[in-house]
Amino acid sequence: MDWAERVAAASRAWVWVPETAVRVETRDYLLVRFPDYFEHPLAVLDFHPQGDPERAADALLDRARELELPQLMWWVRLGAAPGTDELLRARGGTLHETLDVLALDLGHGVPDLGDVPAGLRWTTDERTLRDAYSVLTVVFGGAVPPDQRLRVESEQVARDHAAGRGGGVVAYLDERPVGTGGLTVADGVGRLWSGSVLEAHRGRGIYRALLVARLEYAVRHGADLALVKGRVDTSGPILRRAGFTAHGQERGYVVPL
Repeated sequence: MDWAERVAAASRAWVWVPETAVRVETRDYLLVRFPDYFEHPLAVLDFHPQGDPERAADALLDRARELELPQLMWWVRLGAAPGTDELLRARGGTLHETLDVLALDLGHGVPDLGDVPAGLRWTTDERTLRDAYSVLTVVFGGAVPPDQRLRVESEQVARDHAAGRGGGVVAYLDERPVGTGGLTVADGVGRLWSGSVLEAHRGRGIYRALLVARLEYAVRHGADLALVKGRVDTSGPILRRAGFTAHGQERGYVVPL
C-alpha cells in the first residue's frame, strides 16, 4: 500500500459514534442521532449504496424523518461515489462546510514549528474539559454537555490519555481558555479533530501550539501518520504550512427533512 492509499484507507476508517448516540446502520449507510447538545444532532457519516443510489438516498431520508428533526448533516466522504453531491442538491441539500483531508508523515518525528506561545493542559479533569467545550461551542456551535455527562466524559478521557489513546488539550492565555484540539491514536494514525481558537486570539500561534502538543503525543504513542480534516479557509492553510499535504476533500450538506 503506497502513501496515498494508506491516507485514503485511514480516512475511511475514521468514523466516530459516541456511546450516547443512536446508531442506524444498513448495508447502504450509517445514520447517527447524536445528543441534543451537538451542533448537528442528526448526521449521515457514511453513504455507500450497494444498489441504486437514488433509492438508497430516499430510504435513508425516510428513516431520518422518523427521528423527528428538521434537518440532517450529510457528509460526502473521501472516495464517495460520483454524483453524490448532485444527488443531495436534488433533495434540497445546501453545502454547509468543505474540509481538506490532510496528512503528515510522522516517521521522522514532529517538524519544528517554532515556539509555543500558550499554556497547555490536557482535558484529564472535568474543569479543563468544560473549558474545552467553552471554546468549541463558540467556534462550532452546539452546547456544553450536562454536568453528569461531563463528569463521565472527563473520566474516560483521563483513562484514554493515560493509555496512549489520545485526548483533548486546551490553550490558555492569562488563565482563560482560548483554544482547544483533540486527538485519537488508532492503528498507527494520529487523528486530529476539533482544532479551534477563539476569533479574537487567532493569528498568534495558538493553533500551532495545539498542533505541536498533539503531534508529539501521537509520536510518543506509536503514530507515524497524522490525519486531519481541516476547514479550507481557516485551519487548512496553517496545516499546509506545517507540512501537511492534501489528499482530497469532504463536504457536509444540510438536507431538510
